Amino acid sequence: MRIERVDEKTVKCFLSNEELEEYDIDYKDFVLRSDKAKEVVQEIIEQAAEEVGYKPPKFAFDLQIMMLPDQGLILTFSDRDPEIKESDQFIECLKEMKRILQRTREKIGGGNADASGNGDAQSAGQDQNGAADANGTDAKGARQVSRPTFAVFAFAELGRIIEFASMLPANLQVESSVHVMDGLYFLYLLKGRASYERYSRACIQALEFASLYAAEPSQTAQLEEHGECLIAEKALKKLRK
Repeated sequence: MRIERVDEKTVKCFLSNEELEEYDIDYKDFVLRSDKAKEVVQEIIEQAAEEVGYKPPKFAFDLQIMMLPDQGLILTFSDRDPEIKESDQFIECLKEMKRILQRTREKIGGGNADASGNGDAQSAGQDQNGAADANGTDAKGARQVSRPTFAVFAFAELGRIIEFASMLPANLQVESSVHVMDGLYFLYLLKGRASYERYSRACIQALEFASLYAAEPSQTAQLEEHGECLIAEKALKKLRK
């Protein structure tokens, strides 16, 4: 496993598919918080303490699970900082997935990045209309801020999606659908006509009930191929209590 120190309160651990096989564990175990997953998490914390001096909170910490299809997954341990805006946390979470995807494309020769790493900058800096260049600036030289509008979350039970849907504003104009695969339920959550702030807030709330599975459509190939669509559109509205 590869452990990286992000800051004083956050560390990330990358587990490859080979390592997941060695542990006899998969993404579902972490979503369901199985005993095996708890053992692996404890081992990661201990290794992080030795390698990078990580000191987890005494009582609780946030654990984010990011699936990297065909590669493995990333576990992020952090002490929630109330001064950081939720929308900023969500943007950074999705940007990290996009950076990893870009690096993988470069390794297999499918990326457009050059040796200077401009591909990562483009992935993080491009705006919704694709107007940013490799440095994250538009034709006028203005800095662009990447605002994600696509996310897929993995829920352990359909009932958890119902709970999540029930706490959202009734007039939230996002697009949503629900798929099932390997006993887990996947909620596609797209910005739709909602404002970005309301959309990002909904995504942060989703992380209280589920784990982030994908940050862009290209990461959902396995789910599209092997999953079953339960609710094709307006899923959150239909599941609201």
